[in-house]
Amino acid sequence: MPVVYKIVPDALWQQARQTGVFNGAAIDLTDGFIHLSTARQAVKTAELYFAGQAGLLLVAIDGDVLGEKLVFEPSRGGDLFPHLYAPLPLSAVLWEKPLPIGSDGAHVFPEMAE
Repeated sequence: MPVVYKIVPDALWQQARQTGVFNGAAIDLTDGFIHLSTARQAVKTAELYFAGQAGLLLVAIDGDVLGEKLVFEPSRGGDLFPHLYAPLPLSAVLWEKPLPIGSDGAHVFPEMAE
């Protein structure tokens, strides 16, 4: 089972909890797909796009549940990133955990499956 991850503001995720589906953040809606990361990519994604931002969650997602709508495509540095070309059903979520900022200013990540 491939596990992929989404870094998302808690306030935005609250809306998804109410509806049972996550339609994406502003950048996802603009780009036409939901940006996800592998465990190896998530830390760098947080550094580049969420530096210093509090109130974030790390959401782990079962890639098998997403099926063919989950596509791995070249992105940053030619690395293959998971992109979801559909709304994210919360039934695919394995867990969600806070992504606090540590004393060094970087986000503190929980243990993640590859």
